Amino acid sequence: MTNSNSAVVPGRNVVVVGTQWGDEGKGKLVDWLTETATGVVRFQGGHNAGHTLVINGVKTALHLIPSGIMRPGVKCYIGNGVVLSVGKLFEEIAGLEKAGVDVRSRLRVSEACPLILPFHAAIDIAREAAKEKAGTAKIGTTGRGIGPAYEDKIARRALRVQDLKYPDRFASKLRDLLDLHNHVLTTYLGSAAMVWDEKIATYMKDGAIQFEPVFDEAMAQAELLRPMIADVSRELNRAHVEGANLLFEGAQGTLLDIDHGTYPFVTSSNCVAGNAAAGAGVGPGMLHYVLGITKAYCTRVGGGPFPTELAWEEEGTPGWHMATVGAEKGVTTGRSRRCGWFDAALLKRSAQVNGLSGLCITKLDVLDGLSELKLCTGYELDGEFIDILPMGAEDISRCKPIYETLPGWSDSSVGVTQYDELPENARRYLQRIQETTGVPIHVVSTSPDRDHTILLHHPYHA
Repeated sequence: MTNSNSAVVPGRNVVVVGTQWGDEGKGKLVDWLTETATGVVRFQGGHNAGHTLVINGVKTALHLIPSGIMRPGVKCYIGNGVVLSVGKLFEEIAGLEKAGVDVRSRLRVSEACPLILPFHAAIDIAREAAKEKAGTAKIGTTGRGIGPAYEDKIARRALRVQDLKYPDRFASKLRDLLDLHNHVLTTYLGSAAMVWDEKIATYMKDGAIQFEPVFDEAMAQAELLRPMIADVSRELNRAHVEGANLLFEGAQGTLLDIDHGTYPFVTSSNCVAGNAAAGAGVGPGMLHYVLGITKAYCTRVGGGPFPTELAWEEEGTPGWHMATVGAEKGVTTGRSRRCGWFDAALLKRSAQVNGLSGLCITKLDVLDGLSELKLCTGYELDGEFIDILPMGAEDISRCKPIYETLPGWSDSSVGVTQYDELPENARRYLQRIQETTGVPIHVVSTSPDRDHTILLHHPYHA
């Protein structure tokens, strides 16, 4: 493997997806790739996602706005596949503008985005609390209303961004939704007896969400949002015809995909590369290259099976090392991430459902100092060996990982930008990942900083 120096192809579009359970470092790579891209598109999820960027030592956390916003001149699009909390969007805009980032002139929001409203978060929190009270396994949601908002979309009753432009229409649909969701809250989930967070409480009376505060807030937000509302599908297709290089940014990770993940411990949208087309309003022929982002080990936030998970409580153990050196805390929730060895069988599943063109390995530097590493090549399931992650949480929870042991390295890889300058055993480890997953490694990240990146093949190059 050698560093890349081929030429950029104009009009080439790239999809960036997480290949594990999210938190793989997609934000840094999207930001880095915007040196070439002219537009960045978010195509699924909501503000349950979190992308951390470190530029010149300054950390920025994004949840809804595409990571390209940190690169001056790059246009950013929120596609129809995103469920949108307008309030959270403006909180994010305010933070960026305070830091001197121009947002409003560069951001376009699809008029077809379903809206996340206060009752969605209320239902999300109530359901998890009900599971906990009943002693059943919680899904591990962020409690931000993402799942209930997608349910309204699929049931064809959602309020969408375009409804904000028509107050009477918005009010009529809102009343219908409140009748339904307040019935669930007060009768089925018994929300009146629950303790809500401070924000949700401002919309509630006797356990039910009230019409007036939700409507008034939405109408105030509508006036601010109006200049950014657009036919994103049309704008993207026009940009493509004009030769723009577009970057499609996924949220979460493949193993949280509603169809292909560790169901039911998943998110409520399709996180795989194919959804970039449906979630942005472009044809699949416009997606030319798929870059899969994967940590050099594995992490997971929330509930659900995790075959290679390690204990992390004891200082000096590999799990403790990953959690501590890797600063493994969720960007959105602050929850500690569970850590474990790299799982090649899991990545084979991700490669299959995403059609990966290449891999970006992140956080290689976190493994500096470990004397030996283990790499999962498959599992024992019901007495048989399988070399790919099975479908669904029930079978995955019964998988016993089968490991190869590889030598670690003591030299630092932090900030290395040339492949040949990596420690020898680090290169061997990467080579083995490439061999066991069947996907070529095209990029390696050696710290959170934008510039600490080893380029072996550029996604926008031929």
